[in-house]
Amino acid sequence: MHTPSVNELRPLGVDSTRESARGWTVDAVEALYALPFNDLLYRAQTVHREHFDANSVQLSTLLSIKTGGCPEDCGYCPQAARYHTGVENEALMSVDEVVAAACCARDKGATRFCMGAAWRGPKQRDLDRVIEMVKAVRGLGMETCATLGMLKPGQAGQLKAAGLDYYNHNIDTAPEFYGEIVSTRTQDDRLDTLREVRDAGLHVCCGGIVGMGESRRTRASLIAQLANMDPYPESVPINSLVQVEGTPLHGTEPLDPFEFVRTIACARVTMPKAMVRLSAGRQEMPEGIQALCFLAGANSIFYGEKLLTTGNPEAEKDLALFSRLGGRLESSPRTQAQPVGPPDRFQRASPCRRFRATSSAAGTPPPAP
Repeated sequence: MHTPSVNELRPLGVDSTRESARGWTVDAVEALYALPFNDLLYRAQTVHREHFDANSVQLSTLLSIKTGGCPEDCGYCPQAARYHTGVENEALMSVDEVVAAACCARDKGATRFCMGAAWRGPKQRDLDRVIEMVKAVRGLGMETCATLGMLKPGQAGQLKAAGLDYYNHNIDTAPEFYGEIVSTRTQDDRLDTLREVRDAGLHVCCGGIVGMGESRRTRASLIAQLANMDPYPESVPINSLVQVEGTPLHGTEPLDPFEFVRTIACARVTMPKAMVRLSAGRQEMPEGIQALCFLAGANSIFYGEKLLTTGNPEAEKDLALFSRLGGRLESSPRTQAQPVGPPDRFQRASPCRRFRATSSAAGTPPPAP
């Protein structure tokens, strides 16, 4: 089979914004995937530099404010009540606990704070408490994001009025593969919530998960669907399946790491102005693969909840990697920039009380952002 060269595909990428406006077919995205690896990365890096500082990375933190007990049956998620994964059903955290966690995240360099709850969708009494969390975290000078499940009419507007910046709601996978992963909802249910979010004037954070046993064409279909949203999401998290014993997808053959890098590159080429986030599964990746993801156009990462423990070695390791790569930490619109230096320069005392991680914050995998 003939493999197209980067020059043969040049008409698709001379003006990536224009191509996205015309629409990306699954065949076109699959052709991107099929490029020689170096050609694809060159193309993705070229597009990336047209729109972003190629050496800048945004740090985000995800906190599970309500862990476990979810009624959905997502095959990848350890928080589903029906699976025996050792994740306990916990109560919604207090506003004070969330603010303390956000203070620690900010002190470690995070500029965006995402609050995730294991719900099918929030009840109004719970949404009222989340709204107080949003207001408080925004008051710390951080960008705010929430992932609370499916929203009823009017709820996105309430979050917008509280000052929420982004709402995360992933489409998970391509429409033709969706029923293999989830049966308690349809992808159309997800799209309905995304329309509510757009109509309320919120920024959209929407991506998917790869490594769930899907084909390359299915991955291409996922990227095409995201890229053809009008407009495409401002923030696109690409998750690699984290296998948890007790979930139906435990034991799935792992995705080739280079295929994951290709997925990042395809997201960058097809959604040139989006923040492409290296999300779940990053901690399991060798540093060399992470570096290739940044080269392919990833410019945002989730630190994860373990950032919130004192003297966290994983956070320090991340900062050391950025320093070795000569990277810079992107500043929030509401905060000043922080250049990356040796990890100890981020160990200053917090102006807020130190967050002491509970068992859920320290060890439970959060919902895939």
